[in-house]
Amino acid sequence: MKPGIKVFAPASVANVAVGFDILGFALESPGDEVIIREGKDKGLIIKEIRGAKGKLPYDVLKNTAGYSALKLLEFLGETDRPLEMEIHKKMPFGSGLGSSAASAVAGVYAVNELLQTGLTKMELLRFAVEGEQIADGAFHADNVAPSLLGGMVLIRDNDTLDVKKLHIPHGLSAVVIYPHILVLTRDSRSVLKDVVSLKDMIKQQGNLASFIASMYTSDFELMKRSLQDIVIEPQRSHLIPHFHLAKEMALKCGAIGFSISGAGPSMFALCDNSFIAREIGDKISLIYKEAKIECNVFVSPINHEGAVLL
Repeated sequence: MKPGIKVFAPASVANVAVGFDILGFALESPGDEVIIREGKDKGLIIKEIRGAKGKLPYDVLKNTAGYSALKLLEFLGETDRPLEMEIHKKMPFGSGLGSSAASAVAGVYAVNELLQTGLTKMELLRFAVEGEQIADGAFHADNVAPSLLGGMVLIRDNDTLDVKKLHIPHGLSAVVIYPHILVLTRDSRSVLKDVVSLKDMIKQQGNLASFIASMYTSDFELMKRSLQDIVIEPQRSHLIPHFHLAKEMALKCGAIGFSISGAGPSMFALCDNSFIAREIGDKISLIYKEAKIECNVFVSPINHEGAVLL
């Protein structure tokens, strides 16, 4: 087998309660890995997919990792270059943790590293977003940008991919709880109303602005007052069993805030230290154990690096 390179792209939490489709942050784990090497046949070929249980297509045009890499190769004029890709799925599908985004990021980043193009991560962002778009049909970067760039990312405008990494206060930690239930993105989107009242818009704008201010000033009390979703969470929370019980437990344990990760069913809490994050994970996992619902818990600082070469 020819030598190649391996890259890792992390899971991410999108929306972050106050920034629907415009805010997301990266986790240390889980994530996806992609190996890319020189091939024999013309063009990019997905040679192997592990961990996907047969759920991912080998067709480059239908696979987020393959498609993002192909868009980069088209940009470089290298579509005939013989390349072989292996995809190692190490995170759950349909979890609200940006699985398709991580694959798209890993695919384009791996090809970029192998070919040593000199392109920056910011220059790769559009190709990765185009890759994820084939999975959910939407052109937005709230999972892709943090998975690629790392950190907490604010998307001022998705169309132009005008994004900004925010300052991360020392000690800020996250805990993500993934109950093994199915919440389809299309169902999670379909319950949302098209219209938001002026009163709610003003309040949510205040929450978002104050949350960003709290990140730069390390003001955890302001962050706690700000990290409240009055628009999306009330419409989606009924899709996740025991959501309100889990939220009550998280806040009782000292969470800064608690809400839905992406479209769900995963939920997240931000905390001012990892001890509180672990305690929240342990106690909420007991709620789901008693309900006979399997769940995974991921405790992580904010991942500053994003996609990396392994």
